[in-house]
Amino acid sequence: MKFPPSILEEIKARLPVSAVVGKRVRLAKAGREWKGLSPFNAEKTPSFFVNDQKASFFDFSSGKNGDIFKFVMETEGLSFPEAVEKLAAEAGVTLPKITQEAQVQEERRKGLHEVVELAARFFEAELAGDRGGAARRYLASRGLDGEARTRFRLGYGPSDRFALRDHLAGKGVSAELMMEAGLLVHGEEIAVPYDRFRDRIMFPIHDSRGRVVAFGGRAMSAEVSAKYLNSPETPLFHKGSLLFNHHNARKAAHDTGHVIVVEGYVDVIAMALAGFPQTVAPLGTALTEDQLTLLWRMADEPVICLDGDKAGRKAASRAIDIALPQLEPGKSLSFALLPEGQDPDDLARSGGKAAIAEVLGAARPLVDMLWTREVEAGPLDTPERRAAFERRVKEPLGQIRDETTRKHYRREMEERLAQLFASAAPARAERGRDGAYPRGRGQNGGGRGGGRGGFSPVSPWLVGPLKASSQLTRTKIMARGRGEDTREAFILLALASHPELILRCADEISELALDGAAAERFRQALLDAAMEGVLDETALASRLEQPRVRDAQAQLLAVTGPAERLQLAQAADPESVFDSIRQAIVLHHRARTLHSELKAAERALADEATEANFAWIKDVKARLETIEGTEAMSGD
Repeated sequence: MKFPPSILEEIKARLPVSAVVGKRVRLAKAGREWKGLSPFNAEKTPSFFVNDQKASFFDFSSGKNGDIFKFVMETEGLSFPEAVEKLAAEAGVTLPKITQEAQVQEERRKGLHEVVELAARFFEAELAGDRGGAARRYLASRGLDGEARTRFRLGYGPSDRFALRDHLAGKGVSAELMMEAGLLVHGEEIAVPYDRFRDRIMFPIHDSRGRVVAFGGRAMSAEVSAKYLNSPETPLFHKGSLLFNHHNARKAAHDTGHVIVVEGYVDVIAMALAGFPQTVAPLGTALTEDQLTLLWRMADEPVICLDGDKAGRKAASRAIDIALPQLEPGKSLSFALLPEGQDPDDLARSGGKAAIAEVLGAARPLVDMLWTREVEAGPLDTPERRAAFERRVKEPLGQIRDETTRKHYRREMEERLAQLFASAAPARAERGRDGAYPRGRGQNGGGRGGGRGGFSPVSPWLVGPLKASSQLTRTKIMARGRGEDTREAFILLALASHPELILRCADEISELALDGAAAERFRQALLDAAMEGVLDETALASRLEQPRVRDAQAQLLAVTGPAERLQLAQAADPESVFDSIRQAIVLHHRARTLHSELKAAERALADEATEANFAWIKDVKARLETIEGTEAMSGD
């Protein structure tokens, strides 16, 4: 029985070799590998090694080696199809039926790979040709010429609307395949599909096997609304599951034991050229759970290297919230914040390898960043504010699934809280005769200091349906998973009614975790319109008339109430609507944080039926109902 290579790759991506082998062999960490006694021969000295980065095992005593499928076949006496079925079940991967249709789809994937590779070669040739002169000069000004162009296969998409289309057509590629590969812009309102990437410097995006599957394009013109544009989701490309430069960084990460995460394509290239080839980047979005899994297969403690400005700190906060639920013994993150106003590319050019190494050497562990985030959220000059701070510090810890890790985080935070409040007690002597602190100062000797530092105190982590009281399940915030969500509908419909607001919160909207299928479809239509610069009311209305988008809009309208519809009227004050959108986003994130904490509380109660765990559940549900009340009041 033949299985599509893409399915086998997905299974291996989800199951580290150490996890599969560890069920039969007691493994111990040995540098960047694992070692244990051979499962094939009796021995007293370990000669069996597992390497998660290479996704393979090797037994020196017997000479056997291979991947997870080979290991299961050798140790359990299964055939290859049986091993695939067993491991697919463990990985949660649904195996397609081996039908004529499935074989046709796999052949089509191979064809898409060929089409994307042809496009990559076209872009490379254009950068080297007459039309690529301005792009070459720009890259040279950023220190990206010669080696960088060759090593990362940089290219240029010419401004002609049909340059790539006509080139590929000349090689026998159908327009249908070009559209499926994400190379052409098409739709019911577009009579003639045209090139997606025009007048842009092209960065090929590779899968883990080094095959080009998509592109990122940087606009040459400052007047284009979308500075960076990625390929859309395709059968080959799922941006939340890939990392830029992953295929090159894997070996370097194995050799050094470290992996570095930066924000952009140019930053990755600059770091690699400066001597840090173990550098990768998410693909234009915040770090995802799948990407974090890839990082942990490369190194136990990836270093998130971010700009030291507000945006960088906000990105660090999002990474913390994504990582917390998945932390386990030995797996974490550390954070290296660059000097304010500099990104890795700037630092590489100004200070070289030594300056970068200094910043990386000062990386702070995740627990420090979590603590700092909450300390910087506000002053601690009253009992109420200190109580709120204590709650903020403890609340995210409920998301940590691993019991041992969660226990140590709670102990660490309790010790820090005790030390902070104990050291702050003498500061009361600084109060005035009326018992108040001097104006503008808090208990910690300062006012708000740097303010919130760009951190968002909420988590966008998506969790599944929850068990709750019958009263709570009747509220809007617990109605998720039963169709479209009112809050999601309001956010998206308000933006459609006031398109001038879309660019102001495009990043937040693109990263918002949505439950409804219609909401997801409608969001994509809005973001596509933003990238194409279609943001005036008439043009956007025309774009939203496409049947699937129109149906999605109708489904969203059906779940909104009179209060929401008042703000959806085009006559409503845009600034007031914008404030309502931001508030709805904050409530959306807070509800998700509490959903996650409620699941953790329920697991804790199931493990240990104590009064403390029962009180924890009651507290979380009370806070969920508070959010519902806040939303109800805002809609009055």
